[in-house]
Parts: sequence; structure tokens; C-alpha cells
Amino acid sequence: MRAQEITFLKLVQGDKQFQVPLYQRTYSWGGEQLKRLWEDVGELVDQHVSGESTAPHFLGSVVLAPGQIQAGGVQRWLVVDGQQRLTTLMLAFTALRDHLKASGESRAADRVHRQILVNEFHEGFDHYRLLPTQADREAYTACVQSRAEAGGGDNIGAAYRFFRGALAEGQEADIQRWVATVETVLKDLLSIVEITAEPGDNVYRIFESINNTGVGLSQSDLLRNYVFMLLPKRGERVYQELWLPMQQTLGPKNLELLVWLDLVVRGHHKTKQSEIYREQQKRLQPLAGDEDALQREVAQLAERGRRFLRIVEPAREPSTSLRTVLERLAAWGGQTHYPLALHLLDLVEAGSTTTEDAAEALLYVESYLVRRLICQTPTTGLNRIFMEAPKELETDRPAAEAVRRFLSGRRRRWPSDEELREAIRSKPFYWSGRPPQRSYILRRLEESYRPTEPVDFDKASLSVEHVLPQRPAQAWFDLLDEETEGNQSPQELHDLLVHTLGNLTLTGDNSKLSNHPFQRKQQILESSALRMNLEIASAERWGKAEIMHRADRLSERATELWPGPIGGVKPAGDEWPGWTELRSALVAMPSGTWTTYGDVAELIGSHPVPVGSYLGANTTVIGAYRVLTVEGRISPSFRWADGSDRPPPQDLLTSEGVRFDSLGRAHPSQRLSAAELATLLGRDVTQPAVHDPLPEGEDEAAAERFRAQLRENWPDAYAGVMAALDFWRHQGGHVTYGRHEETSCFPMLDAGTSRRPHLMWPVGIYPVSGTVEVVFQYLKTRSPFDDTEQRRELLNRLNKIDGIDLPEAKLELRPSFPLSVFARNGDEICEVLDWFVGVAALDLARRG
Repeated sequence: MRAQEITFLKLVQGDKQFQVPLYQRTYSWGGEQLKRLWEDVGELVDQHVSGESTAPHFLGSVVLAPGQIQAGGVQRWLVVDGQQRLTTLMLAFTALRDHLKASGESRAADRVHRQILVNEFHEGFDHYRLLPTQADREAYTACVQSRAEAGGGDNIGAAYRFFRGALAEGQEADIQRWVATVETVLKDLLSIVEITAEPGDNVYRIFESINNTGVGLSQSDLLRNYVFMLLPKRGERVYQELWLPMQQTLGPKNLELLVWLDLVVRGHHKTKQSEIYREQQKRLQPLAGDEDALQREVAQLAERGRRFLRIVEPAREPSTSLRTVLERLAAWGGQTHYPLALHLLDLVEAGSTTTEDAAEALLYVESYLVRRLICQTPTTGLNRIFMEAPKELETDRPAAEAVRRFLSGRRRRWPSDEELREAIRSKPFYWSGRPPQRSYILRRLEESYRPTEPVDFDKASLSVEHVLPQRPAQAWFDLLDEETEGNQSPQELHDLLVHTLGNLTLTGDNSKLSNHPFQRKQQILESSALRMNLEIASAERWGKAEIMHRADRLSERATELWPGPIGGVKPAGDEWPGWTELRSALVAMPSGTWTTYGDVAELIGSHPVPVGSYLGANTTVIGAYRVLTVEGRISPSFRWADGSDRPPPQDLLTSEGVRFDSLGRAHPSQRLSAAELATLLGRDVTQPAVHDPLPEGEDEAAAERFRAQLRENWPDAYAGVMAALDFWRHQGGHVTYGRHEETSCFPMLDAGTSRRPHLMWPVGIYPVSGTVEVVFQYLKTRSPFDDTEQRRELLNRLNKIDGIDLPEAKLELRPSFPLSVFARNGDEICEVLDWFVGVAALDLARRG
């Protein structure tokens, strides 16, 4: 085998084709990997635009083996390893080409197409520079050919849509220069090591050896080995007295974090965690031969490690004021604040600031994070902001003032009081951040009442409760009907209110409250120990007016708890952030789907009318034609921009796979709700139920509630559902139930071992609302259904059953079918369940 470092452009140029062998898994990169790559690209673009010297960014290796070549044909290379990054970059170029074409840069688009994506003078499969596995070929070639169905519901389509959105949002005022620089970076500044096998090498054995290696050395292991190689005389003593205690106290993961943070707080804020060893080695190399200096470096690292431990375990912090705010940041979760927090503790240790000043500075950090979450400000670039802080803070000011000024920078997006109030009134807070962060914000708001007998939140088992229920009974809709605006239904008003902060509280009685009428909820809330619940219970009714009034009261508390940026007002001329969310949501929609103005309004915290006005004035927004009226019709006011040669919206949607009836209404199964749009944006809309450890047996009381609700609401389907659940048990599964008033049912399967449970469930059954959810969203994280082909096969098998019509565009979501299908087709559903169990069993055997 031979290896060489090469740019992506040089790797792919020429009449060649990279074939992904059949034994490779399908394309599997998701949002996290794509965002990380795009952040690296963005950093290189910024450096290049600002005139900084730009070193190529190393992406990793691609292992190739020569394939067959025919006279006059293309040179074929089998991709033994590296297909994920190779496919990702090709999809980035398809998105770049289409972005250039949409911007009127047809020559540049043609250049990208010919240089990177295709072998211009070859036909059939030889036309493509990359040929993925069979399972991915249709989706990939749709992107390369710019077919209507490009950007579907699988991982290939999701990656293409991600790059389309990133390019649309990334371009600044100097459009041509920015996009041209992105092209330069993708072609010439992403470095890949090309490893080429020799003819006759066993390609599969190479693949096997690469993907079955043992645990490699961590970056901190490499650094330790390097340091002690430079300490031949003092190494043993320095290791015993300094390094080993630090290593034992912090543990492997935190030690790795420390050696990275050590670089960041020294000003090396662009260092990635994968580059720790190289950067630390570069810094320490001049000290080779000076064991005194090297010992001091290890001692300084150990001291910094003790300070870092106070961030990770705030109970170790001796200062009360600092400990309190560090505990709050630890409860918030994540590592974003680590670089700035460690820098502030360094300043306290050096005597450059006081503990009170550092605590105030960290309060601004908490406020910055909380306000951004409530306002649903995109998290892109957030880590970079906190990594830059230690180097960028003004040193001639108190630390707290310097931090507040730094975070108040215009491009750092610290929401003003005005933005915070508006977000609390209108944003779907229940879809913000992670569940612990939502609970944390409600807890801090409750604590702001300063009750004489505060609740012990560490011991209380509290969860977030919707006062206006998510699935309300008719009495709630009758109440809301009194407050609807013109052409607004009670359901639409409900959707705009239900997830806002004004409608949410904390309770230990979630299952009791459920969707009861407000009078019953009042009786339960009146016995609560939480002041915010007593305040809700004192209301005479609970509709739009009460939710808005409570939102305003909570806003006052929020602005006191979490101070805003310097100036405290929204910068003049800034675009409303909701429009950014709208554009991101429409880009995230797979081809073959549609949504409504109301769904988008619910997602971004607006109203259908301004959403319609915005899209009417900006029809070039990617996916604008996919937003329809609540009936599924094209809005009469929708017009393409003058001079556009695009086909009518209905024709375009039809070509993507959206079905319309004779009255021009899109098929409801292909509609994306606001919750589904939020899921596609990566928001934590729902969490799977916790089933670990496994219950000893099924909860009989819950099972009886489920059966009673099923008999009452769907008597014709009762026998079919019961037979299917019995069949599931005979196949080795068990059944669990939800804890709310509508007692949902989940047929569970443990396809793991006693030491490593591997739980999965194909559907959730809801006996009151009468729906059966197919949980693709959860299955995609569980082998073997993390393979798109297996989820597609499940969808296809279900769709053969009369009454089930699941769109392929929802392979990442939780589409549903009517529970009434069990009345006629219970046997066919059992056949699908049998196949599901068989696939899981084969996967378990493969995993050993």
C-alpha cells in the first residue's frame, strides 16, 4: 500500500470512479457530523476572506483499491474505507452547484458539475465520479442529476438539504466572494490522505483490519508519553507527584478536556480536540532539554486541573458566590462555558479579579445561554464564541464588565429584553433545548418567588406540565372558540398557545392532570407546594388571555433573573430571528412533503398571516412553494418572482411525489406538522419512554386502562389489537404502557443480552385518539434499523396493508396510521411484526 496527502480536487479529477462495495453500510452521517464539518469549512472560509494564511484542514484518510478498467472507460477504485466523508463532500458539491445555479451563476455551477461530480463523456453508471452502494444510489443520483425528488427523507437527502441550507444562510453581503471562497475551501483546503492498495491485495481483509482495531491512544496519552520522554531524569518523580494524581482525580475524559482547555485559555482558541497532541507538542518542543521548565509546565497543568475540577464538581469550590453560579451552570449541562469559566478561575487564582466579580461574570454567561434558548437562537458558532473569549476579553476592565461587553457583541446574538418578552409570549418553549434545561428555567422562575418554605428540587420528582393540554377535550376548544381571530379555528389558536412558556409549569402530578377540564386541574394545583401553581389555580378560567398575562408576568421575573446585553435593546435593522428559523425549516423538509402557514407559524412563534406575507414577498426562499393553506391548497396569492421560469407550484410538488386530489388538495399523510418540522431541525420535541431496567412484568393496572379505553373508543379494532399484542408476546416481546390518562401501549423487544440490553419498539398505540405511530425517529438510533434500507423495508411492508399510507419522506419521523386498520387487517400486521422480530434476531446473532 502507498499513501499520499492530497486535496479533494486532485483526488477526484480525471476519468475515474469511486465505487462503494456491497459490504459497506449505507451512508450514515447525521446532523452532528455535518455541523462539525461545516464549522471547519466556515472557519477556513473566514480565514481566507480576511487574508489570513490558511493551512489545509486534515479530514482523514480514504483507502482505495484498484478495480476493473476497460479500454476507453473510467478507472474504477473501490472505496475500502472513508466512504462517509467522500460521499459527504460529493453531496456538499451538489448543493454548491445548485446554490450557484439558483443565484444565477450558471457557468460556475457547470464548472462544479463537470470538475467534481461527473465524468462528462461517459454514460450510465460510468457518468458518476462516485457510485454509492445500491441502497443509496437512487437518492444520490437524484441529487447529482438535480431531479425533483433530490433531498428525500433518507440520510443522503438530509445531507444534501443540510448543505443547501448552510449555503443559503451563510452567504453575506459580498455574495460572490463568499460562495467562491467556499468552493475554494472544498476543493483545495480540505486535505485527505489517499491510501492505495496494490493489485491482488485482499480488499475485504483490509477493510476488516481497519474497522476492527483495538482502542487507540487518546490525545492526553500521546501528550503524557511525549512529556515523559523529555524527562529522562525526573520523569518518575514528576509522574508520581504531579501527573498520576491529576490523572486519577480527573479521569480519562476530563483529563483529555483539560489538556485541550489548557491550550484554549492560553489563546489557541482554534485548536480542535483532535489536534491537542500536535499543538501541545509544538508548544513544548522548545523546552526539550530543560527538565526544570518541563516540570513547571506539568505543575501548572496540575494546578489548572484542580481549578477545572471545581467547574466539573462545584461542591469543591470554597467561595459561596462562585459555588452557587457554578452549580447552576453544572445543572444547565454541557461544556460550552468551560473555557471562559476556567479562564475566570485562573484570574481569581492570579489575584487579577475577585470571586464576587468572577461570579457576576458567570451570571452573565448563564443569562446568555438561557436567553438564547428561550428565544431559540441557533447554536451554530456558540462553542467558538466561548473558546475565543479568554483571548478577546478586555483586560483593562473588571472581569464581569469585560464578559458582558464581549457577549454583547452584535454578531454574538445575546437577546434583548424586548426579544425575550416576545419569545416568552410566542415561542414554543416546550421544544427548546433539552428537557433538563427546560425544567431548570421553570425551577429558577419558581425560586424567584422566594417562598418561605422552598421546594427541595433535588428530591422532588417534577416534570413539565401543559395547563392547556396537548390533546384537549372538546370543552377546551369551546373555551378557546371565544378568543379566536377572524378565519382562525380553535385548533389553530390551541397550537399557537400550547407549548409557550405561559402555559407550562412544573408538577409531580402530571399523570393526574392530563387533559382534564381546567376546574379539575385547579383542584389539583391548589394543593401544590409551588407558588407558580397556586398562581395558576387562582385564575377563573384558562385561555389565551390568561396564558398571555402569565407570560408577561414570567417575562418580568426572567429579565430580573437573567440580565441582558449592554444597551438592552434589539439592534436596529436586524432581521427578526424567526425568519431564519422559517428558512431553516423549509430547507429541512424532505422532497415529497408539504406544510401549512399555520404549522410554520406555530414553529417560529408567529401567526399565519405574517408568514404568508413574508413568503409572498420572498418566493425565492428554498421550499417556499411547499407551504400551503390548511386545506392543502396552493395559496391564491403565491407568485414566483418576475422572470422565473419555474413550473406552477402544484406541478413542482407533484413531480416531487406529493399527491393531490381532484379538488387540488395535497394528501394529508404527506403534511409535516410543526412538531415534525421541529424534529427535522434537531429539536428535542419528544423523548422515548424509559424502559431500563426492564420491568419484572407488565403493569396490569395500566394494561386494564388501555383495554378499557380501546373497548370504549375503537371496539371494532379491539380483537385485532389484542391478538397482535398476544402474537408479539409469543415472539419473545413484552408490552409496556404510558403513564398519562390516555394510556398508550408499546410492544417492546429486547434484542440484546443480559449485560447489554438493546431495546426497541416498532409502534406506539394510542387507544383514545385512535392512531398507531410508527417510530422511525427512534428506530434510526437502534441497530439494525439505523440502516435506512431496513426502515424503508418496514415502511414498504406496512404500506402493502390496506388503510396504511406512510410517506417515504418520513423515514426520520413518526408517521401514523389509523388504529381502525386492526379491525380488518390484524393478521397482516402480525406478519410485519414477525418480520421485525426476525430482522432483530439476525442482527443480534451478527453482533454476537
